[in-house]
Amino acid sequence: MRLTLQHIRILKGLLHLLAVLPLAWLFFAVHYGWLSADPAKDIQHFTGRMALKCLLVTLLISPLAKYLKQPLLIRVRRLTGLWCFAWASLHLLSYIFLELGITQYRLLGEEIIHRPYLTLGIACWIILLALAATSTRKLQQWMGRRWQTLHNGVYLVAILAPIHYIWSVKILSPLPLLYAGAAILLLIWRYKTFRQWFRRR
Repeated sequence: MRLTLQHIRILKGLLHLLAVLPLAWLFFAVHYGWLSADPAKDIQHFTGRMALKCLLVTLLISPLAKYLKQPLLIRVRRLTGLWCFAWASLHLLSYIFLELGITQYRLLGEEIIHRPYLTLGIACWIILLALAATSTRKLQQWMGRRWQTLHNGVYLVAILAPIHYIWSVKILSPLPLLYAGAAILLLIWRYKTFRQWFRRR
């Protein structure tokens, strides 16, 4: 079955719902005390994992559209990318305001210097900010080939974000490794794209 614009609209609605429901759960978890004895860490990890999930879905869309021969599927990629940025922003804000404290946000610079995994996290957020800010169709047309070059930065985020996650946890656990493994598999799936880049250069 070939996807139609109506199918894409329904799919977008479902994706919005899937991205927003965890936020509602987090609100209730905070309100009713469902989190652990360190709720600030729980919120940071939850928002970070949601950003990673949205990133993995974003990376999955292009190869899936090509494999299934559903070109209209590409139209949901911007949506998942923006949700990735939204969750990454919540992740950063939760660290600044819950970990450092609302009056101590100036310490962020010092923390970045002394904790390299934070440097990776901030780098990922800056790249996602640039991608979100230039995600409109008008900017895509105005930037031409530069737009694609810039938006290839999502692959850099796919490499750095799992490293940031693995590095940030004090005890090595399977979950960060699973996210890293999923990112590696998706990057391998795009090997033909990377090969074309090297040929052009």
